[in-house]
Amino acid sequence: MTTPGNAGRFDGYDVLAQANHWDAVTQGVVLRRLGPPAPLRFFTEAEGAVARPLLDRLLGQDEEPRIDVLADIDSRLALEVTDGWHYADLPHDGEAWRRTLAWLDDDARDRFGADFAQLERAQQAALVQAVQDRIGDSWHEFPARQVWSLWTRYACAAFYAHPWAWNEIGFGGPAYPRGYKNIGLDKREPWEKPERDAHDPVPWVRRTETARRKHLDTLRGAE
Repeated sequence: MTTPGNAGRFDGYDVLAQANHWDAVTQGVVLRRLGPPAPLRFFTEAEGAVARPLLDRLLGQDEEPRIDVLADIDSRLALEVTDGWHYADLPHDGEAWRRTLAWLDDDARDRFGADFAQLERAQQAALVQAVQDRIGDSWHEFPARQVWSLWTRYACAAFYAHPWAWNEIGFGGPAYPRGYKNIGLDKREPWEKPERDAHDPVPWVRRTETARRKHLDTLRGAE
């Protein structure tokens, strides 16, 4: 089994072991996501250099193996496969992505004297956090809340479309044509695995978030 950063709660679970139960079209769609990422078609290389670490910071992908969500987002924007809507205060998604990546790079040079891609991970995280902290206000020319929604919406859709992310969360993958027979709370199919630790992760995440924010405050104080 492979999970992002080798982290997961379902030891030994590998959704790809069920691939022979999927129809041929579904197999092709899912297994293609495991191949080498296609070259960028929408973003320039300079934009990709900003987008890739931004997406890693948003998704907490700090260790290998990583899911290359940039390739999926780039493909969607190149083909104009968007969500079918955009905020009235923002341009269409592709243009909004280009402009916000440029502003993030500007912020990096203004605050730390280097391109976003060249910064330490903690410095990148501080700049990304600064955008979230402005929710309810504007960031450059756009409402920060809507920028945050744009980034996280695309990032999460690409991340959780990948089989490695399914392994991390114990998702069973495509149900057609196999289906499910054990329906109900705490019921498992024979091929599913129990959680290693079924404790609620939220308190741990809250402690981690508190520590992370203290670290970012320390960085701000050192500037």
